[in-house]
Amino acid sequence: MATLVFGMNVSLDGYVDHDRFAPDAELFRHFIEQAREQAGSIYGRRLYEIMSYWDDEHPEWDVAERAFAEAWRSQRKWVVSRTLTSVGPNATLVGEDLEAEIRRLKGEVDGEIEVGGPDLAQSLGELGLIDAYRLYLHPVVLGEGRPYFQGPRPRLRLAATDHIGEVVRLTYVPA
Repeated sequence: MATLVFGMNVSLDGYVDHDRFAPDAELFRHFIEQAREQAGSIYGRRLYEIMSYWDDEHPEWDVAERAFAEAWRSQRKWVVSRTLTSVGPNATLVGEDLEAEIRRLKGEVDGEIEVGGPDLAQSLGELGLIDAYRLYLHPVVLGEGRPYFQGPRPRLRLAATDHIGEVVRLTYVPA
């Protein structure tokens, strides 16, 4: 059975913004290994469109970026969208019944499936489908933006903490 984990980089004041801060080399290596080990990823449309950048080759990439692209491309992806009619390689559109499709995935897939995006995580959390929340807490303050937790805050219990370079990774599970 799959475990759904919502994990994202987050500022000290609770915002996610891939344009305003990024992982350092050590954390990026961690994300490469994580992408290699995960059974797949579930994305909302916006984050999937951002991440599909990794589907194309870019000559300016360094070794780590090429390694991440390779890991991301080989990973199964499920995309939740009402507007997309097609998705890229190794990706599948999720149909109209989000809850039924994600419950089916959890039952059929073994391993960890990353949940990408705060809006999608809110929807899946309200359905009781998120098994863990992984916050990669960066030492930056943004003061505005998209919050990690959209809508009502779930009741959580701290399950693990560790350091990855300058970042503290906090793992919470539903209480």
